[in-house]
Amino acid sequence: MKNSFLPFLCIALLFTAGCSDSTRLADNPLLAEFDTPFGAPPFDKIDNEHFLPAIEEAIRVHKLEIEAITDNPEPPTFENTIVAFDDAGELLGRVGAIFGGLRGAETNQRLQEIARETTPLLSAHSNDISMNPDLFQRIQSVYEQRMEIGLDAEQLIVVERYYRDFERNGAALPEDKQDELRRLKERMSMVSLQLSENQLEETNAFQLIMENEEDLAGLPRSVVSTAAEAAQRAGHEGKWMITLHNPSWIPFLQFSERRDLREEVFTGYFMRGDNNNEHDNKELFAELMQLRLAMAKLLGFNNYAEYFIDIQMAQKPENVYDFLHQVWEPSLARAKNERDQMQAIIDREGDDFDLEPWDWWFYAEKLRQELYDLDDEEIQPYFVIDNVRNGNFMLANKLFGLTFENRPEVPVYHEEVEAWEVFDRDGSHLGILYIDAHPRPGKRGGAWCGTYRSGSWENGERISPIVTIVMNFSRPTGGKPAMLTWDETTTYFHEFGHALHNFFAKGKYGRTSRSVPRDFVELPSQILENWAGEPEMLKKYALHFETGEPIPDELITKLRNAEHFNQGFMNTEYLAAALLDMDWHTADHSDVIDVNGFEKKALERIGLMSEIKPRYRTTYFGHIFGTGYAAGYYVYRWAGVLDADAFMAFKDSGDLFNQELAERFRKYILAENSLWEGMDAYVRFRGHEPSIEPFLIQKGLMERN
Repeated sequence: MKNSFLPFLCIALLFTAGCSDSTRLADNPLLAEFDTPFGAPPFDKIDNEHFLPAIEEAIRVHKLEIEAITDNPEPPTFENTIVAFDDAGELLGRVGAIFGGLRGAETNQRLQEIARETTPLLSAHSNDISMNPDLFQRIQSVYEQRMEIGLDAEQLIVVERYYRDFERNGAALPEDKQDELRRLKERMSMVSLQLSENQLEETNAFQLIMENEEDLAGLPRSVVSTAAEAAQRAGHEGKWMITLHNPSWIPFLQFSERRDLREEVFTGYFMRGDNNNEHDNKELFAELMQLRLAMAKLLGFNNYAEYFIDIQMAQKPENVYDFLHQVWEPSLARAKNERDQMQAIIDREGDDFDLEPWDWWFYAEKLRQELYDLDDEEIQPYFVIDNVRNGNFMLANKLFGLTFENRPEVPVYHEEVEAWEVFDRDGSHLGILYIDAHPRPGKRGGAWCGTYRSGSWENGERISPIVTIVMNFSRPTGGKPAMLTWDETTTYFHEFGHALHNFFAKGKYGRTSRSVPRDFVELPSQILENWAGEPEMLKKYALHFETGEPIPDELITKLRNAEHFNQGFMNTEYLAAALLDMDWHTADHSDVIDVNGFEKKALERIGLMSEIKPRYRTTYFGHIFGTGYAAGYYVYRWAGVLDADAFMAFKDSGDLFNQELAERFRKYILAENSLWEGMDAYVRFRGHEPSIEPFLIQKGLMERN
């Protein structure tokens, strides 16, 4: 009963008291049944002030649900303990999903204040449950008799995973150690929140205002137009503004002939969180590392990386390091060759300076045009944002038979957000997809996929998921539609892959619905990027925004020829960040931490060249501020081995849209993946473990035979 009406019954009983608090809760749309199309969140009725009382009430209801389990006089069984626990917390999960979704995509000062108030409440509540001795005793009882009580394979997995979860959260620790763990986890939650808020503030604070047309030298018309519109929105009429949102700063660095301004923008980007101001992240991050180390040791691990990787496909930090270094050496060698080619351009043009990090994008663009005659201005008209969206829809149709219909009647949280109904191959309703494409001051950077409602089952009936993909892509400008760069195009396919994973996941229990290792979860997203650049696929969705003509063969050839261009840089900056993450989470942090000093030594140890900065420096490494990717930023390349090998199956079959392979992929990788360990699920799809060779070839780090 994933969407149990028990929370609503409890609320109804509370309303009968007739007090002012009851009236306040009765008027709260977050606590009522959603009377909206498809049960979507009623964003048009939700106000900031609804969240705090809703979260407090949802915590209260969840406590009652847990008490009902622990107070049950009947002996622990799978149904009255495991299933009851799996069902508990539906209301809190629903309110939390909406609050978390808005904090990422449409935050404001009030939401941040509420987050600071509710974070310790939620952390304490989570600790109360994970360290509840009576609850753990009941779960342990079911766990110990699991092989004798007739459980099926999925039920057995649910029991084992919940037991492991409780162990990893300190349920088996003595009381004094639990008290210490509570303190550590509650403080970690607040530090992580502050780190993320500081990062957003630092990103929004930077503005390069240009008043003279000479400052625009080299910039394409589209970049100039975007900068003018950004300045106008910020109140700088008649000027041009560059921000630290990707669609702004990246093309500026690619095309601006003003080297001094490129340095200013790049410095603003890589100094975020390291400006010794009120939003500086160094001390906070140092504290976070010490807290994580202390927590890991309490739980019996030598460091946080051991704790995190213990339940991943990689199993232990040594395996991660071995893998990363295997890719690091050829990546660095290729990056040095790229640097030498760009330095040759600088020297040939008669400039007397060495290539610096703020020069890389500019001279890489020159080198790309020189080697491949490939210009973003030439290809972007074919990657209009609606065309790219339709390309994703088309791919999902060809592989899995899905269809999509725009639903303007579904409430959205911002006027730019689209809502789509998703239909399965047989025409049945599969779910709702929100698409939120463009940057705003209230949206954190990057791109991600999340859910406002996870797919589940209630009394044998499927509860469909409500999924959101959030990006920060180029806006429409100069009277033209939004045209995406190639990187933005592949990112769209990436996030859409995560969305498909959410739509197809069909575990009967919350713990077996899309519950996979972190170094497996990027496989469903990254594999879709492979289709994006295939000529057969490009001809179907890359259509010129004015003529509707498909992208010509000449441009496809240029794109394909340049697919390995700048891969030394791309892999090196990524791997440097992944290795930095690993170093942070394997080191002994018992002494005072010099954050910049630690980072410097870590990058020197791997021989990172001075012309390249890691993709994320410590003070704005948002992936590892929270727990999702801490000691786990490596997962994108780890999953890259899986996705390259998996896509090779389609290529080798001679049919990019091979239906038999697509159905196997849906079953073992997207739908039932949590019923097996990561590699077991992959082998069931592919027939064998992956080879690293397709990945190295894909990244241009190994020649095709």
